[in-house]
Amino acid sequence: MPIDQTATTLVTAFDNVPAFARGRVRDMRVRWALEEIGRDYCPQFFDAMKPKPDAYRDWQPYGQVPAFADGDLRLFESGAILLYLGEQDERLLPRDPAARWAATSWLIAALNSVEPMLMQIVSLDVFLAREPWAKQARPAIVEMARARLRSTERALGERDWFAGPFSIADIMMTTVLRNVDHTDMLAEYPALAAFKARGEARPAFQRALADQLAGFREPAG
Repeated sequence: MPIDQTATTLVTAFDNVPAFARGRVRDMRVRWALEEIGRDYCPQFFDAMKPKPDAYRDWQPYGQVPAFADGDLRLFESGAILLYLGEQDERLLPRDPAARWAATSWLIAALNSVEPMLMQIVSLDVFLAREPWAKQARPAIVEMARARLRSTERALGERDWFAGPFSIADIMMTTVLRNVDHTDMLAEYPALAAFKARGEARPAFQRALADQLAGFREPAG
């Protein structure tokens, strides 16, 4: 298993989050990539509910996870970390220039074009659910998300993966789509639902998920 407490590759994670977020915290993306290539890493845990130390803020300015260290190199933001790992292993990022740039484009699309739309639904359903205007705002937000999902499904077509062979683009898109698991939205897009299921069925995903879930402690109270 890639988790190795002596590894010089570090991935930061939270050890306590609400139930709805378990299995969806963004260190999953990095853990999954490392599992795909069998690369050892050491998780470094932080309390999600407490202020982060200044030293961590120097590494990850927003106090979020994941942050990543490879020896003296330090990175933050899951997309940047996946690109770094892809540079090192063609199982994550093809060497063929056309496929490589297609995968890069789709990774960025998942982050910039799809995730913001889906996260608005998460915000309304979870973080802002008690606001009196949230229920009123939801239908319009859902329609915008549906339009984005329709475009994404059309672009995927009949392919298994977004950029030819499985890549970091598919890791990113799968984890982005998982943000709306609390809804039935993906049932409207069978090709995207099947794509997500293929990603989640990969042994590396299953190992990463199990390791993330095992790292959570029960929340206080």
